[in-house]
Amino acid sequence: MPTHVGDSYADLRAALLGRSPMSGPARSRALSRLTDGWLGELAVDAGVTVGGVALVAVGGYGRGELSPQSDVDLVLLHSSETPAAYAEMIAERLWYPIWDSKVRLDHAVRSVGGARQVARSDLADLLGILDIRHIAGDAELGATLRRKVLADWRADARERLPLLLEMCKERWNRSGDLAFAAAGDLKNSRGGLRDMVVMRAVAASWVADCPHQGLEEARGELLEIRDALHLVTGRATDRLQAQDQDAIATMLGLEGRDDLLRRLAAIGRTVDLAIDLTWHRVRRALTDSPVAEGRPDRRPLAEGVVEQDGEAVLARAADPAHDPVLPLRVAAAAAQAGIPAAPATLARLARICPPLPDVWPPAALEALLRLLGSGAELVQVWESLDQAGLVSALIPGWERLRSMPQHDPVHLYTVDRHLVQTAVEASRLVRSVTRPDLLLLAALFHDVGKGTGRDHSVAGAELVVPICRRLGLGESDTQVLVTLVRHHLLLAETAPRRDPDDPATIALVVDAISDAGTLDLLEALTEADALAAGPAAWSEWRARQVATLAARARAALQGWPATGARSVTARERALLDAGVVSVTIGTDATDEPEITVVAPDRVGLVADVAVALTALRLTIRSAVVHTEEPMALLVWSVAPEFGELPDANTLRSSVTGALNDASAARAAVLRRQRSRRRGTFAAPRISIVEGASEGATVLEIRAHDTPGLLATAARSIADAGYSIRRAMVETRGAEAVDVLYLQTAPERGPLSGIRARMLVDHVVAAVAETDPDAAAG
Repeated sequence: MPTHVGDSYADLRAALLGRSPMSGPARSRALSRLTDGWLGELAVDAGVTVGGVALVAVGGYGRGELSPQSDVDLVLLHSSETPAAYAEMIAERLWYPIWDSKVRLDHAVRSVGGARQVARSDLADLLGILDIRHIAGDAELGATLRRKVLADWRADARERLPLLLEMCKERWNRSGDLAFAAAGDLKNSRGGLRDMVVMRAVAASWVADCPHQGLEEARGELLEIRDALHLVTGRATDRLQAQDQDAIATMLGLEGRDDLLRRLAAIGRTVDLAIDLTWHRVRRALTDSPVAEGRPDRRPLAEGVVEQDGEAVLARAADPAHDPVLPLRVAAAAAQAGIPAAPATLARLARICPPLPDVWPPAALEALLRLLGSGAELVQVWESLDQAGLVSALIPGWERLRSMPQHDPVHLYTVDRHLVQTAVEASRLVRSVTRPDLLLLAALFHDVGKGTGRDHSVAGAELVVPICRRLGLGESDTQVLVTLVRHHLLLAETAPRRDPDDPATIALVVDAISDAGTLDLLEALTEADALAAGPAAWSEWRARQVATLAARARAALQGWPATGARSVTARERALLDAGVVSVTIGTDATDEPEITVVAPDRVGLVADVAVALTALRLTIRSAVVHTEEPMALLVWSVAPEFGELPDANTLRSSVTGALNDASAARAAVLRRQRSRRRGTFAAPRISIVEGASEGATVLEIRAHDTPGLLATAARSIADAGYSIRRAMVETRGAEAVDVLYLQTAPERGPLSGIRARMLVDHVVAAVAETDPDAAAG
């Protein structure tokens, strides 16, 4: 689209951006050509017509990657013979019309020598200059600069490449991973456009090459998504915020936000794998000594697999056309050796290897288990297999899981990446079970039911059956995996919400898990699953809860005597026998803060102590009550909201004061509730959990976490005439799940019917007052 002096660049640009259909790369190239023509005319008007001066594009504009709101990166170059003042004068004439047009401009005026020195000292400038492109003036200046900068880069690469890697790591830490971020940065996240620039620079250094398969397509798709992002938001942004994703998906002709995130994850993972391979090759080139004359350069790894140049490749005698197990054997050998599988090797295997039979031979299952047991090295090798299309050919249904987003903020990864990470975590736990093979397989398949539109545990238990048969597992092993998939959330959901000393809780577990060996597998899978989800899903506290419940259930399965309720320690017995009010601060067996309160038993005792602790900004994790008329023993596990625990005297004074009159503590908590910032949240959900206990009424509160939630609920329960014997508190992010065991008259049993409904309504009204902005529902 040619420009003329009388034409408005803004009008021509608007017409171009409004043209449809046009792909991202095509639009970027057209916009760059239009901008070139316009800047060329401005350069002539400004005097960039003589020797010794040139206007060049660098960075994204130099690569022709202009998006609708992109900066225009320009450098006015001048020779050493051209006075700097003259070049500055021309630059002033040139920059002002660009500013007047409202085009975003990043500009500099440099001599060729000065630009070269900047590139030698600043890696970001170096990357920009490697993409230099002539626009107007003396073409030799830009060509000379690139030639010299490239020569310097190659000469200094062995010293500067490690610095470039550190710069990348800092950027990745700031911007996250494009494949898994909820609001990824298309340029700066790991797997984004910036990493493609870096890989081209690495290749230009001649130290190591980067993989090329799929990168140009990934670049084109990212540019197309960025164009849509700019057009939707009208801003120069690379951050794909959640509120813009549906509109961007519509503009791109996708079905919705999930489709966009899935596409973005696939792109990010393609680039991410190339990054790993590129930097692996760089490290090898920089650290390996030259191969001595006569030394073999191929090290055997497995049948048909050797290591060559730090990557797993096929041995010369390998016969991929008649060896369907070879892809798994290559992957397992690579992962066990801690090296990548060569992309060209995997591409060749995908083309010519025959498929495995409907029922795998034992050698295939053995190779898969060796791969899954390789630890952290599994991630890159599995990704390589997946990028080559080999995983979908091996495992039925994998394509449905591939790059499937998860909107639960606890999860860091897509569904398939989470399954692989769970296997990584499980590989560290194989010594804790008698069947490590089944643990690794359960880790890989526990979420196979996601994306079916059904309860993923139920669907997964059905889907794992044909997978097990394909792998060649026997009926008994298949049933163990079905049980693990069906109940993989059992311990994680029960431990923080049920009393492990209640026979009904143990019955819930042992009714689902029929033997101690399977329980051991489930306990390990629970830990691996949570660790793979992200740091919010696992903690020392959660680990103790799961271990306690598993130990109680294991005892029941093995016929040991039930442990019953928590036993009173000798120290606690002495406090009870003394018969006076006391507040003791200590730690539990894992050095977590523990507060023991002894006071005359009465309705409302738990509520008063809870509000006193809340007023001191302590987070309550659990509370256990033991009564021996006329005294009650309350043991509280707590943690400071921030900082350290209050000093012992303050704590004792606050709690004993609340035992006499809790009104001051309640007022302090109420002030906090009223002063906090509010939003619109889902309404609290409060219910009686039928059958959760044989002797107590179990009340579950699901609500937005607010100061004093437990204290408020406890006060309303006391006002209704009931006592709390145990409280279990769980908070994930900003959401709380509090489970309260209420003491009712033994002869009447747990509350039901109208009595239960009245209690729930009473607690709902009290909790709603602490969070009046919760959405109705």
